[in-house]
Amino acid sequence: MKLISWKFICSSIFLVMVMVGIISCKSKSTEKKTTQTTQQGKQQPLQKVDVIVAIPQKITESIEVPGTLTASETTEIHPEVSGRLIMLNVREGAYVGKGSVIAKIYDADLQAQLKKLQAQLNIANQTAGRLSQLLKIQGISRQDYDMAVLNSNNIRADIAIIKTNMTRTVVRAPFSGKLGLKEISVGAYVTPQTVITMIRKTSDLRLDFTLPEKYVSEAKPGTMVFFKVAGSEIRHAARIIATESGISENSRSLNIRSRVVGNDPSLIPGAFANVILDFAPNYTALMIPTQAIIPQARGKKLVVYKNGIATFTDVITGVRDSSNIQIISGINAGDTIVTTGLMSVKPNAKLVIKTFIKPVQSVEDFKK
Repeated sequence: MKLISWKFICSSIFLVMVMVGIISCKSKSTEKKTTQTTQQGKQQPLQKVDVIVAIPQKITESIEVPGTLTASETTEIHPEVSGRLIMLNVREGAYVGKGSVIAKIYDADLQAQLKKLQAQLNIANQTAGRLSQLLKIQGISRQDYDMAVLNSNNIRADIAIIKTNMTRTVVRAPFSGKLGLKEISVGAYVTPQTVITMIRKTSDLRLDFTLPEKYVSEAKPGTMVFFKVAGSEIRHAARIIATESGISENSRSLNIRSRVVGNDPSLIPGAFANVILDFAPNYTALMIPTQAIIPQARGKKLVVYKNGIATFTDVITGVRDSSNIQIISGINAGDTIVTTGLMSVKPNAKLVIKTFIKPVQSVEDFKK
């Protein structure tokens, strides 16, 4: 009985071990299948993206800066002497020639002094003539004759002073130009500090503007610039004639002066101008859509499509407009750039090209 019982126990243990092994194998098989199923479920389909091929393009860069129209000559007209204004010939807004009489100051007192001196000179000349005859016969001393001649010369000098003062009572235009508004009226007492009117030479206008120091190499004497004034879309031309001797330390910009080409009466000194400076064409610029740029905290990136893999690369950008931007460094001509789905694209992700975007055509004007 004991032998039968022992065999029964051994058989039962063996059967239990076999059952445990079978269950363990099935469990591992099920776990493996479950893992494979989970991994297959995590594998997402390849992302479809739009791309563009970076090819060299021709662009014409330009920069726009504010400017001011100024007259080549402008000044306030003041009287040289004090006195009462007896004549005013200011036709507001009229053109006058150089030397035209603008105003006249009271000079009757000077005229009276002139007549008095002229009478004295006549007597002095006669006296000197008589003494000259007496000197020849030694009727007077040489000293007496010299004193008579000196008196005559002094009177002539006084007459010259009076005539000069009379000339200063006449106010004339210093150059040909356009008169402004008159500031005084006839009868007013004026001094050398009194402003009668303004005069500007509007037939030869200047265009003054400043240019950031990074572009000063483009602004050389003889370079043509273009500008527009407020309320007009007409594009006027000007030629650079001079630049300041140095760059301003405060604004880091260079003052530039140019001469306006032509004589357009619609251009007024003091008017604001939008100055456009065109640079030499760039025939090797790589232009891509601005939407392809990924902004970073310290730079910008692009996603480059290489053999079906997404590669992130740092780039340096140049000029841009509303839809395109220049890539200065970071990519080469012929690289394929991803333009859509950038938020979901990960580094080294597999991509499928959905659409090839037509490359940017030559751009004639990129404004900075």
